[in-house]
Amino acid sequence: MRTVRTVADLRAALAGAPRPVALVPTMGALHEGHLSLLRRARTDCATVVMSLFVNPTQFVAGEDLASYPRDEDRDAALAAGEGADVIFAPPEAEVFPPGFATVVEVSGITDVLEGDPASRGPGHFRGVATVVTKLLGMVGPDVAYLGQKDAQQALVIRRVVRDLDLPVHVEVLPTVREADGLAMSSRNAYLGAQDRERATALARALRAAELEVADGERDAGALLAAARAELDRAQIVPEYLELRHADDLSPAEGLDRPILLAVAAQIGPARLIDNVVLEAREPAASELLVTSTQGGRSGTPDEGSWNR
Repeated sequence: MRTVRTVADLRAALAGAPRPVALVPTMGALHEGHLSLLRRARTDCATVVMSLFVNPTQFVAGEDLASYPRDEDRDAALAAGEGADVIFAPPEAEVFPPGFATVVEVSGITDVLEGDPASRGPGHFRGVATVVTKLLGMVGPDVAYLGQKDAQQALVIRRVVRDLDLPVHVEVLPTVREADGLAMSSRNAYLGAQDRERATALARALRAAELEVADGERDAGALLAAARAELDRAQIVPEYLELRHADDLSPAEGLDRPILLAVAAQIGPARLIDNVVLEAREPAASELLVTSTQGGRSGTPDEGSWNR
């Protein structure tokens, strides 16, 4: 594995590299979620590049840019263990040199949820879209791997790739969770024991709504009420708890198509986000047969559906 810090050295390292080439963009502080992306990239692709860059342009005023966890040696060792071929760890001036004046901005899906001015604001996604577009241009990958936990971010990057005709496939992999359901995040490290326990309510809120859907509920208000009840029990006031269509983030009143249930909350020192995609599903013929013969429900949904 090589670590390179300039675009010139990156391109030299990839010159003639076997294809397909994978890119796993990260800000470091690697956890099992990142490692799952690396493993999938290693399985799918001949060459795996992981970027390691804490992007200052996606942090808004008052956020944790200065304190964001950084440990390049640890991250490099973990990436090497998962078979990464190249780590691209540029200094800020290599990505945003003096006189840098170009941004990538996506309209329509960046002013809600995380992009709402009451949350992080649209400038957050301007920073994300710009740096990821630059990374795609620097690496020239065939496939880029992202995680579902940052569902809105993945949607933004997919829109950039589509609208700008970039020759890369964006693969979004399921959220990786702790045994108690908490979505893995670099910011989980900020949590003390008590806040760590409270944070599990985010996953329980999403699960409560998922169970309501499995029971036949289709009304948005009822699904949100089920989720909010779990947050209330943990005394968590969400920054947002919303149902939006998963393909364009327009408001959703029911399950006419796949719906993203997204939540954000400040829990102690950590601002955490999570989400689940909810879909109305017609029972299979075998399930109907079980229900008719038993005279009741055919059971709770497959637990595996949680890790979508």
